Amino acid sequence: MSELHKFLFDGQPVRGAIVRLTDAWTEMLRRRQANTTTGAYPVPVSELLGEMAAAGVLMQSGIKFNGALVLQIFGDGPVKLAVAEVKSDLSVRATATLTGDVAPEAALSALVNVGGGGRCAITLDPEDKFPGQQPYQGVVPLVDAQGRKLDRLSDVLSHYMLQSEQLDATLVLAANDQVAAGLLVQRMPLKGQANIAAGSAHREDEDQIGQNEDYNRIAHLAATLTRDELLTLDVDTILHRLFWEEKLLRFEPQQGEQGPRFACSCSRERVSRMLQSLGQDEAESVLAEQGQIEVGCEYCGQQYHFDAVDAAQIFAGPAVSPPAPASVQ
Repeated sequence: MSELHKFLFDGQPVRGAIVRLTDAWTEMLRRRQANTTTGAYPVPVSELLGEMAAAGVLMQSGIKFNGALVLQIFGDGPVKLAVAEVKSDLSVRATATLTGDVAPEAALSALVNVGGGGRCAITLDPEDKFPGQQPYQGVVPLVDAQGRKLDRLSDVLSHYMLQSEQLDATLVLAANDQVAAGLLVQRMPLKGQANIAAGSAHREDEDQIGQNEDYNRIAHLAATLTRDELLTLDVDTILHRLFWEEKLLRFEPQQGEQGPRFACSCSRERVSRMLQSLGQDEAESVLAEQGQIEVGCEYCGQQYHFDAVDAAQIFAGPAVSPPAPASVQ
């Protein structure tokens, strides 16, 4: 079962969280692999999406926000766009759009930043918007302060959070075909509350960047966590190995309906309404040509199939007045 663990370092201005996506992650991979049109993602792409999903959960869990956090990586490589969306209830989904072949060992820069045009964008889209309210979005290039390409998503996001919140952060991310996991350690603001959408930070916090000895010590310990350890060890073992000399204040783990889980807005009923809005003549034309109607969700890859009997049942129901979008996502 997927799980999120949050904790504080007692008496120190540092907080942390560990996420392990298991069933939620394998369901995302299963849907894409079962898609007869696209098939499974190449391994480097699925690992990137897993890291993005884990990072999205960690970042969403650290802010007080009712809405969706959307993490996007886009650029000029064979991966045109990679997206992970995490809502405030920790439901998560992820997708990628490919425009070229992906090398088996391709790193981040080879996926989306071949010519230096790669970007990372994080959008906060409120659930209940005020009139005229626009989502908040921050964008950073996939390079470090010296303009060198970054090959790890964790470095990109640490840089983003430093710019956005003016607070130090250390991320360790990893994914394979069974688990997508992440560890986040972040220095807390000295005064007031800062979050990912903050427009400015207190001068006291800015002056502490890279200077807080407690955070630096804990960040150094966190950075020793290896990919294999993050993917294979349970949370209790990880925390003990890393921080056995620190006093941790741990919150109740979030699992099941209270924890991270896969969810996509597509459904058979929604596709049925879309077909109904397209019209019976269009549906019968597809059935005559292909023998069935096949519709795939552009986000999760789930495919929905309708034969002549299914179509007859759809159009035997009441007509739908508002038009539906021509795609499902």
